Amino acid sequence: MTRKLFVTTALPYANAAFHIGHIMEYVQADIWVRYQRMQGEEVHFVCADDSHGAPIMISAEKAGLSPQAFVAQIAAGRKQYLDGFHISFDNWHSTDGPENHQLSQEIYRRLRDGSHNGDLRLITSKTIEQFYDPVKNMFLADRYIKGECPKCGAKDQYGDSCEACGAVYAPTELKNPYSALSGATPVLKSSEHFFFRLSDPACVNFLREWALGEANGKPRLQAEVANKAREWLEGKEGEDSGLGDWDISRDAPYFGIEIPDAPGKYFYVWLDAPVGYLASLKNYFGKKGLDFDAFMADPATEQYHFIGKDIVYFHTLFWPAMLHFSGMKTPDSVFVHGFLTLSGEKMSKSRGTGLSPLRYLELGMNPEWLRYYLAAKLNAKVEDLDFNPEDFVARVNSDLIGKYINIASRAAGFISKKFDGVLTDPRARSSNPFWNSLQQGAAEQISQAYEAREFGKAVRQIMALADEINSYVDQQKPWVLAKDESQKALLQDVCSDLLLSFWQLSIFLSPVLPALSRKVAAFFGIERDLVWSDLQQTPQKIGVYEHLMQRVDAAMLDALFEPVTAAKAQAAPATTTAAAATAAIEPLAEEIKIDDFAKVDLRIALIVDCELVEGSDKLLRLTLDAGEGRLRNVFSGIKSAYQPADLKGKLTVLVANLAPRKMKFGISEGMVLAASAADEKADPGLYVLNPWPGAKPGMRVR
Repeated sequence: MTRKLFVTTALPYANAAFHIGHIMEYVQADIWVRYQRMQGEEVHFVCADDSHGAPIMISAEKAGLSPQAFVAQIAAGRKQYLDGFHISFDNWHSTDGPENHQLSQEIYRRLRDGSHNGDLRLITSKTIEQFYDPVKNMFLADRYIKGECPKCGAKDQYGDSCEACGAVYAPTELKNPYSALSGATPVLKSSEHFFFRLSDPACVNFLREWALGEANGKPRLQAEVANKAREWLEGKEGEDSGLGDWDISRDAPYFGIEIPDAPGKYFYVWLDAPVGYLASLKNYFGKKGLDFDAFMADPATEQYHFIGKDIVYFHTLFWPAMLHFSGMKTPDSVFVHGFLTLSGEKMSKSRGTGLSPLRYLELGMNPEWLRYYLAAKLNAKVEDLDFNPEDFVARVNSDLIGKYINIASRAAGFISKKFDGVLTDPRARSSNPFWNSLQQGAAEQISQAYEAREFGKAVRQIMALADEINSYVDQQKPWVLAKDESQKALLQDVCSDLLLSFWQLSIFLSPVLPALSRKVAAFFGIERDLVWSDLQQTPQKIGVYEHLMQRVDAAMLDALFEPVTAAKAQAAPATTTAAAATAAIEPLAEEIKIDDFAKVDLRIALIVDCELVEGSDKLLRLTLDAGEGRLRNVFSGIKSAYQPADLKGKLTVLVANLAPRKMKFGISEGMVLAASAADEKADPGLYVLNPWPGAKPGMRVR
């Protein structure tokens, strides 16, 4: 019987481009989805941009755009990543779509009215006090409140915890608090908030059964996740047990979905975001003319979510409870993965220890190298996955090229030149160890590993088969057989064994290497994607063999991780890395005192306008607002790195007390700050400083 699968990945927040963590999650889900499709299952694989919330509203305001236009701008950049890494989503939507507005409000009404859970009403309200920004006229989330730590006195700490001493506190405990958005002193203000009664015994009992139970004969959650859910439900020893009620409302102004019958109130983004899974599916079904309600009401429908370990709380408590008590289907499983690290360290863009997926593609690196490397390390546990550049090169070149591709390259020429591409049937011969392995259950073991998301195990089994086949090559020595005309029939049999073994391996690897498997299918005369049942087929002829995949050039990894290389070079012994360090990073300037630094007045400035300077190959003319009640004219030699449109409306850092300089094109009243390498050949880039969101024109950089 064909399975009916609804599969999603976590919704990325629509305030930035994809990072490598997104790509890892999408690749993991995509491999599982492609395997299911190869089995002939009905799969609907969807995602969407998480488009609501105060951060997006504020970012849009800074960019001079409406929230909708800001989100659309981010969404327009998604396709290059998804296509680039062969991610096969059926649909990509937005949580600001009409389907999500309708579904979120309907779920809320059902929870409020108890209409689908035996008259159990799970929405309540109460008045709470929060900090309010009198300039922005809005309530402030903790991240937008700063002040002095009430424990150690450290300045500029956020409203929930101190980065200096680690203390945790309420925003109202901060000393000398101020709004990170306007700089104004916040005031306490009361407001009615709506809560989902997660603490209700009915919710707790349901969640205990759901989180610790089974679906389709298997535990619904991984052991690590189930243990964490049990801890949340029952509490740690010595701590309060049970769940607290969940604040699901926010006050205007807020970019989100309005709460029914509550003017000026909006759903907290985490309520409507997971509903976006359903909304994207509904949007897709609408395009295809399919019945969304019937699909979701079908008991045979299976619902799966792939997520990172940082959002387990929302997906294993709030989300299933919302669905269950509104009369909707709950997830069959939530598949949780760990983070991606780089050579054992947590990735950090600011420290130059990140892996840019877009740069990876721009360098011309094969996306299936990365897909294979991730698959080789992924398993069904909640474990961090480490990307090691040296290991990456070794695995791809050794496994994919040296073992897998090598099989076809060693046999195809003989079959094409000596036998007009015709293959004999290896199933009639028992001498090939590959067929013996298949008969011993290797295919079933690989299939089970894919189903269980044990991709690393599947890859190891596939490569073990490749080792057997390569041993067979070394034993039979087709290059020797080709020199003896009396061995011609044996040569054809041996090379047919190899190529049809390669065919089988390609089917096994197809979920991981979809683009390569399509090339292999065409090589065997099949103009479609490979499916699992093709394991039972025996192609009879091959076409012209063309090299299928290049080796990884280690220089590509150097280019991909230039910031990392530079940082390591700076810290390494000068005898081995002095040249690299000198090329990329300048030596530190002579030591100064704090009084020397204080003489330089650095101010946040808004780039009001930017234009080309006629007659100059290097300069751009910037019109800056530094909060002085007037505009400044500054010439900057950054034309090689930026177009005027790139800079208009952005914030930067200005040396405000630099003496005006008379230039050929006019007076320059200051200098904007930009970073560059010591050697332009090592890194020709110029990087204009862009302050963190929340900074305002005129603020001093200290």
